[in-house]
Amino acid sequence: MSLVSFLVPLLALLSLYKAHAGDPDILTDFDLPLGSANITGDSFTYTGLRAFIGANPSNFTVFKASMAELPALNGQSVSYAALYYPPGAVNPLHTHPRGSELLFLVLGSLQVGFVNTTNYLFNQTLQAGDMFVFPKGLVHYQYNADATSPAIALSAFGSAAAGTVSIPTSVFNTGIDDPILAASFNTDDGTIDKLKAGLSH
Repeated sequence: MSLVSFLVPLLALLSLYKAHAGDPDILTDFDLPLGSANITGDSFTYTGLRAFIGANPSNFTVFKASMAELPALNGQSVSYAALYYPPGAVNPLHTHPRGSELLFLVLGSLQVGFVNTTNYLFNQTLQAGDMFVFPKGLVHYQYNADATSPAIALSAFGSAAAGTVSIPTSVFNTGIDDPILAASFNTDDGTIDKLKAGLSH
């Protein structure tokens, strides 16, 4: 078998995989759930972010507008979130496996960063009016280091269902055996138990 005859089908297969790694293209103007009748402007309207206006939560809070909340986003490759960071709050290490994130800081300041696939940290301190992009699938965070003032941000995602994988939760709260975690982090079971206990609060 020649190298060319091996590579051509492999590259074709990989291109199919890549085509399905994000939102699918649709063949119509929009794609509402089957059985949707009487399609009006209401079908394309989401009022759930009204709860964000004037909100003052005591913990980091995300107000989402994704395909789960607004089905008309299906096939549109976009979604949105409003984020509220009380003083000292963190949006813990996480990834969005199906979409990049473009964050716009509306109020306050945030320390932000992401780690690329060579384990290099790209970080920045943002002020109101600044934007920062978090590439799809990379581990990232946001932290309000201000001890007295909140921060507010708006994020747009390059997917109608970008997904969120919380690193602390997926590592320590999913039932992975303690010896595996201890070996992975080059520590002992007692330290792993302390980390798990800290996440249960």
